[in-house]
Amino acid sequence: MKRAVTAVAPGRVNLIGEHTDYNGGLALPIALPHRTFAALRFRDDGVLRMVSGRESTPWEGTLADVGPGTVPGWPAYVAGVAWALTNAGESVSGFDVAIESCVPYGAGLSSSAALEASVGIALVDAGSGRADDATRARLAAACVRAENEIAGANTGGMDQAASLRCRAGHALLLDCLDGSVQHLPFDLAAAGLELLVIDTRAEHALVDGQYAQRRATCEAAAVALGLGTLREIAPADLEETLPRLSDAVSRARVRHVVTEIARVREFVDLLAVGRLTDVGPVMDASHTSLRDDYEVSCAELDVAVESARAAGALGARMTGGGFGGSAIALVPAGSTDEVSAAVEQAFADAGFAAPAFLVATAGAPAGRAV
Repeated sequence: MKRAVTAVAPGRVNLIGEHTDYNGGLALPIALPHRTFAALRFRDDGVLRMVSGRESTPWEGTLADVGPGTVPGWPAYVAGVAWALTNAGESVSGFDVAIESCVPYGAGLSSSAALEASVGIALVDAGSGRADDATRARLAAACVRAENEIAGANTGGMDQAASLRCRAGHALLLDCLDGSVQHLPFDLAAAGLELLVIDTRAEHALVDGQYAQRRATCEAAAVALGLGTLREIAPADLEETLPRLSDAVSRARVRHVVTEIARVREFVDLLAVGRLTDVGPVMDASHTSLRDDYEVSCAELDVAVESARAAGALGARMTGGGFGGSAIALVPAGSTDEVSAAVEQAFADAGFAAPAFLVATAGAPAGRAV
């Protein structure tokens, strides 16, 4: 009988630290309780066959034929993981896989990373005992390579790290320069708070060139400044560094990255001393920077953030890559219905499609389904 395994991996919400991962910075995500399931049966002929409960068309191909530009659409995130693992020395001989997911699509909550991580964990077999953190870090790197080279989305590594390396009840402080992580207790209930996720229903996509353009701008700025990454710029040196860049767009992008890394540190410092109720202004400043300096917000995200604050949120910001997707609002416990209603009314007044809502808690990482 062919060996089979079912694995599961979560989407994520990033608390703060947006567009810092590919700049060697810091990020602070939590795993969502919303999961993607991959029921995988191994085969020995190099054939890949896949179906998804969310997609009408199955896909079949061979691992030998997988490469950049060869796999369209959602199957690229599955076949790409097999390709990347094979290139990293893992033995992948082929498989049949069925995918099901409750991670919202197009909401900026890393449905793609959840898909990659669920398939990746199944392929390295979470039940074998090999899925320790070092294995998960290597698997995250393979998933990033799959997304970058096969799916064509030039993202950083925060999403995959969150899906694979978070812990339940904790935020993950990810150092994107060296890949190290710290697990920070994140108990919203104890602080009398809830984290409301607002899916604006403004479609979020990372393969339309806007994300890649910002990454290229940051990487070019680092080269122009003689740096390995923008992480090397200390906040205190920012104002004297920016004039060395020749254009206003590069200066704005760099300003966001440097100040956003500093905001991650500020958020973590407040969390460490039990002052979670004081992180709201840090979240607000992050959204302003993403809107004005990085220019990745949109009208729906801005309305979500502004109306949530007006309804009593302590702080709110867009989360994820931007250009649509979701916002998060830190609200007093018991007020999510009130804040949600206010946001929904603001969307109706602006003529937008109705948003969707969920309350986020810090969930468990990818693993074998039980």
